[in-house]
Amino acid sequence: MLTAQRDSLRLLRAILIASVILPIALFSYAAWLAYRSNDDSADRQIDKTRDIVTEHALKIFESVERSIAETGEIIRGMTDDQIRASEGVLHERLKRLADSSEQIKSMWIFDKNGRTLVNSLLDPSSPADFSDRDYFKAHVGNDIGLFVGRTLKPRAPYGGAPFFGVSVRRTAADGSFAGVIQTSVLPDYFEGFYAKVGREAGSYAALVREDGAILARFPTIADGDLTVKTDGPIGRAMQNGSSEGTLTQVSALDGVERRVAYRKLPKLPVYVYAGLETQAIHKMWLAQLGAYLLVGLPATAALIAIVMLALARTRRLYEEAGRRTVAENALKQSQRLESLGRLTGGVAHDFNNLLMVVGGSVQKLRRRHNDLQDRKTFDMIDSAVAKGAGLTRQLLSFSRRHNVAAKLVDLGDSVTKFADVLRQSVRSDIAIAIEAPREPIIVEIDPNEFEIALLNLALNARDAMPDGGRITISIRTETLKNFGPRRLSGDYAILGFADTGTGIPEDIRDRIFEPFFTTKSVDRGTGLGLSQIYGFIQQSNGAITVDSELGRGTRFDLFLPRSSERPTQDADVSDTTPQRVGKASTLLLVEDHPDVAAVATDYAEQCGFTVVRVGSAEDAIGLLNKRRDIDLVFSDIVMPGMSGLELGRLIREHHPETPVVLASGYSDRSASAMSEGFPLLQKPYTLDTLRKTLITALRPADAERR
Repeated sequence: MLTAQRDSLRLLRAILIASVILPIALFSYAAWLAYRSNDDSADRQIDKTRDIVTEHALKIFESVERSIAETGEIIRGMTDDQIRASEGVLHERLKRLADSSEQIKSMWIFDKNGRTLVNSLLDPSSPADFSDRDYFKAHVGNDIGLFVGRTLKPRAPYGGAPFFGVSVRRTAADGSFAGVIQTSVLPDYFEGFYAKVGREAGSYAALVREDGAILARFPTIADGDLTVKTDGPIGRAMQNGSSEGTLTQVSALDGVERRVAYRKLPKLPVYVYAGLETQAIHKMWLAQLGAYLLVGLPATAALIAIVMLALARTRRLYEEAGRRTVAENALKQSQRLESLGRLTGGVAHDFNNLLMVVGGSVQKLRRRHNDLQDRKTFDMIDSAVAKGAGLTRQLLSFSRRHNVAAKLVDLGDSVTKFADVLRQSVRSDIAIAIEAPREPIIVEIDPNEFEIALLNLALNARDAMPDGGRITISIRTETLKNFGPRRLSGDYAILGFADTGTGIPEDIRDRIFEPFFTTKSVDRGTGLGLSQIYGFIQQSNGAITVDSELGRGTRFDLFLPRSSERPTQDADVSDTTPQRVGKASTLLLVEDHPDVAAVATDYAEQCGFTVVRVGSAEDAIGLLNKRRDIDLVFSDIVMPGMSGLELGRLIREHHPETPVVLASGYSDRSASAMSEGFPLLQKPYTLDTLRKTLITALRPADAERR
């Protein structure tokens, strides 16, 4: 015994050391994963912004080209003298064209000497000579098509904001140069749009000519040579004819390092840029690490404190008399299972989020790809997600973090109805005998968890009887007083499950309820069956005992508290949930995990909702106070800062007309949420489950509005 005591103390010291080293290692690994994830997220955000500014620039230049083409049609076949004679009429038409587009400052028609024939600003035009402007000189030698000039300042007597010219050549009937049609485009219009798109800290966008001249830029720079340096990474890429790419470089204009994605506009001598400051990307990563530390440091400190307390307590317990040995062993067993329960509950929570992302992503890919081979792959992933969800459900059941749907059931009737399933799960050489009670024995349990527990017991008994045997299920009642380690007292129903198998060796009997502990081969079991039964019994406020003898079989007794109430019959309710929400409805999604939020957004949009996403309860409150078009709030429970349950309570108090649906992979607050009447979704949820829950929650609100 002294050797065992020394080994135990040595083990606790090792756990104490591991309690320090393991969190550091896990944090380092999590930091590396977060860095990779944050880096990928930044690249996706930059690419998305580049796509937006590309589409915007194409539409603007298309609009400008149309205005120039319309001007060309207006003066088609007219000589310079005829244009001058009609200057008043043409001025009004050009003015209307310019005023119809926010991005156009003015429109001009020049003769072959660079003199203004007509413009949209003044009537009559100033006799100033514009033949030195780049938008004019570019067309004198030959027809180059559409020309985009550098940013210029207006020349007296014309004033206003700077502009860059977009021009085409006017050709006479004999094919000679007759002048230029030019549109003055406002860089301020592009910069204003870039400011709206780049709401994230450190955002960057620009419109740049092929020669590196910057036409528009956000953030803006008031003075200096606004030209992309040719010796920089992007400048060299443009010189080499690269049409698009992503690079990191330090700007020569403001000295800021950015990750920039660029793309050349089709058929135009112009590039668009979009990017983020690397410092902003690093800040997002550091903020994520701060969140990890906020959760991890207290948890690590608590773990170390628990291990140190266990070490000190063990030392004191070993000093006590031998009469307490049995009680001490029972206490240690209970503490070990409780610690494993907390650990497995936390693992299951994070794994549920991962399953949520995997399951939602594969559903999105399934909608996009119809290839048979792809469908087989998707089916494999779906199957793996379903198996993973089942494993996490068993882990949560063991850790007592799974929300049981307790109902009043007749224990004997439930076992009798489930007997056929049990018989189908074992071989034909195994007999199952049920000793049902004569009178109803009512207990309050989760029927589904109870059936899973019976099935796990049957499967274990089957594997323990390779040559056949007998399973006996009996039900009786007993009044207990301070029974077992949990000191059970009162009226209890006792379900006995006995087999005639090989039995359980004594040296492993204390470990059979631990998650993942199994004596079976890898392909025969996961080691979660008995741990699920243990969790189910604990959450049902009961107890379980084991009596086994090698070669003569095993008997499990499940103690469940009796109820004096009688079960009620559930009404048959047909599923009439529509596939999509009946009218245009706006859903406020509150989810701090970006990947889970993306999956939930996709699901909700398939249900017909317009989704508004925020990452915290505090942001959700601010949005609800500003907007009145939010029809439904869907929030995760576990979030940094204010929890989803606290958010739901505030919404009920200040916005009672807005229904709230909560979701959680696992949380101690889930039971409170259900008791307070909030609809609760367990992660990972499916599209159908989400659709039914959201539309069901929305119906009462719609009825009240009517």
